[in-house]
Amino acid sequence: MNHPEIIKLQKFLQLKFNNRNIDVRPRAKLNDSVEVFIGDESIGLIHVDDEDGDKSYIFNMSILDIDLDEV
Repeated sequence: MNHPEIIKLQKFLQLKFNNRNIDVRPRAKLNDSVEVFIGDESIGLIHVDDEDGDKSYIFNMSILDIDLDEV
């Protein structure tokens, strides 16, 4: 993903979740996905799917069962 695309994804997530602390960062040596952070905590990955000419983005967020203990 290129820089303008990453900025658009970040702005979209910030607006969608009403959270200006969301930061989308490129991954080292990988250009098919980016990492999503809130503050210093990584919350997931976004992968790009551009196989059939229709580009889409898949946001994957893993939640550990031990994280649910904090709720």
